[in-house]
Amino acid sequence: MGYAGLDSLFIIAPWVFLFLIPAITMRMFSDEIRYGTIELLLTRPLTEWQLIFGKYLAAVTLVVLSLLPSLVYVITVYVLGDPPGNLDSGATIGSYLGLLMLGAVYAALGILASVLTENSIVSFLIGVFLCFFFFYVIDQLAALSVLGKSGLLLAHFSISEHYNSISRGVVDSRDVVYFVGMIAVALATTRLVLIVRRS
Repeated sequence: MGYAGLDSLFIIAPWVFLFLIPAITMRMFSDEIRYGTIELLLTRPLTEWQLIFGKYLAAVTLVVLSLLPSLVYVITVYVLGDPPGNLDSGATIGSYLGLLMLGAVYAALGILASVLTENSIVSFLIGVFLCFFFFYVIDQLAALSVLGKSGLLLAHFSISEHYNSISRGVVDSRDVVYFVGMIAVALATTRLVLIVRRS
């Protein structure tokens, strides 16, 4: 197409994150629940939001750190392109932004899965299922011709729909609102589960 790109990296990365991020988050609350230290944390002068945001920011930091080594590919393609610098920078920046937002949603869903059970393996499996459902299953359900126009509405709830939109290099406010909304709903549900456990 006349320019160098990293499309294959950004096609594979969501599937790698599908397993990596639930593995990062699976013990964040489940071990606290298993060993009884959750009661100790909940009696500290911390709100549920502070506790959840602390763990969530730790997970997102690990996501960012896992993305940093891939910048080597960007530099390599930029330098070795013919001519050098012949890289679709808009799509690359958009794809990194989309991947960061996708990782942030996966982290929120992983933390929600972690607070639901005291078994870290079960937490991992629930996290993988939630991420897979919102990334792939909803997209496939929306593509069914049986649903007709309601399939288009359902597609708006798919992570891959918004991820692919940002990956084209166009940052649409609807995509950003979707990702922020998904994170907010997942973390609010996590807080609700924590409140139920506290009572």
